[in-house]
Amino acid sequence: MTTYASPAPSPLARLSRQVLIDTQYVLVGFPLAMLTVTLFMTLFFTGVGTLIIWVGLPILLATFMVARAFAMLERARIRPVLGREVPQPYYKSRPDAGLLQRTLAPLTDSQYWLDLVHGMFRFIPSTISFSLVVTWWAGAIGGLTAPLWDWSIPRGADDQDLPELLGMGDGTATRLVFYIALGIFFAGTLYPVARVSALLEAWFARGLLSSLNDVREQLAQANAATVVAQQQKAAAVSAEATALRRLERDIHDGPQQRLVRLAMDLGRAEQQFTTDPEAARATVAEALTQTRETLDELRALSRGIAPPILVDRGLQAALMALAGRSLVPVDLDAEQIERLEPSLESTAYFVVAEALTNVAKHSHANEVQVSVRRSGSGLLVSIADDGVGGASLAKGHGLAGLDDRVRAAGGVLDVESPLGGGTRLTAALPLF
Repeated sequence: MTTYASPAPSPLARLSRQVLIDTQYVLVGFPLAMLTVTLFMTLFFTGVGTLIIWVGLPILLATFMVARAFAMLERARIRPVLGREVPQPYYKSRPDAGLLQRTLAPLTDSQYWLDLVHGMFRFIPSTISFSLVVTWWAGAIGGLTAPLWDWSIPRGADDQDLPELLGMGDGTATRLVFYIALGIFFAGTLYPVARVSALLEAWFARGLLSSLNDVREQLAQANAATVVAQQQKAAAVSAEATALRRLERDIHDGPQQRLVRLAMDLGRAEQQFTTDPEAARATVAEALTQTRETLDELRALSRGIAPPILVDRGLQAALMALAGRSLVPVDLDAEQIERLEPSLESTAYFVVAEALTNVAKHSHANEVQVSVRRSGSGLLVSIADDGVGGASLAKGHGLAGLDDRVRAAGGVLDVESPLGGGTRLTAALPLF
């Protein structure tokens, strides 16, 4: 079946539709305003006046409930005027409290009071808007239809029309031209007048009925951002502590032990020079070997902290070098991208390096696929192997520190590692 897209409405059709929406909103809003101001003023002050004998309490509570109902109706009415949804605000609710506290909750909820204030004072913008819209519609319709009704108005010999009073001459033709000109003016300015009138009333309603909810949402977002910042800070501290402990352990187990042995070998060689030069030369040769191996280990440790190739040539070159040193064959898919923030490049490199280390130690994999791509406003790093699986982000596992490192950078780390089904590690890092 062939489907055809409906043509977009013309600008004139859109303006006409908006004028009708705004007019309808204003015309209906005026009688609603007269109803609410009369109803709420009567109920509220009756409740306050009889509060001393407790009769006023249920009257006040009923007033707040009715005000909330009218507020919900008004939020639905202003949606087509503003062209966007107006969210329902949060009203206090304490289901775990007692019956009396739940009953009296509206009296302590500021949103109920704002609903009541709107119902009492909405007649002010409604009256202004109603007067303007009715005047402009009457002027437009009356002026443009003057030839249809002008003949039916009886006039005496001494009667003067508005054009004559303004010195524009007399006669039916002059009068009709004047009225039609007025009709054209009112019709031509009807859209901005109706629009401003409707917005005046709608903004007044939105300011009282939804502004508190907007403030609460902003506070909630600010609190959420604060929590995220605290979590990132905690993750950064944890990742830094883990990295320092690992560096300390690697130095202690590697270069430090070799340096201790080197010092002992050199001391033994010094003693052997006088008694056994050949043995001294062999000891010195062994010390030189220890020195080279120590330098190699120090270079490897420095690559784990901040590899020079990453600083000098960027992420792609550093990953290629990392893949070349891997004990498990690596299929690298890393496109050439522009230089990123140093911290972001370091995090991405660390993710791949740590993942390849874990694959070599624990996965028994035959191949690793590494993919680093820029996607939208983020960097997507994926490492997948065909090993035994069973990896986890839980504390105590090898990937916990890596998860802290990624979260400290504002990213998210995900692990898919079913037993016997290999492991896929995916890190999404934001680009700031």
